[in-house]
Amino acid sequence: MSCPICHKSSDPAYRPFCSRRCADVDLARWLREDYVIPVPLTEMEEESSDQPEKGDTA
Repeated sequence: MSCPICHKSSDPAYRPFCSRRCADVDLARWLREDYVIPVPLTEMEEESSDQPEKGDTA
């Protein structure tokens, strides 16, 4: 198995990563919310995004 960050061979001590550094890089990505799962908008969300918010002047 290879490290998902740098693609080197993984180390059993840091599995699935190769080192503490790559594990920390992955953790930082999670904390910054870089990993997201796209979700389609519901009908209500689409309707609310089409309407201007209160106080907006168009």
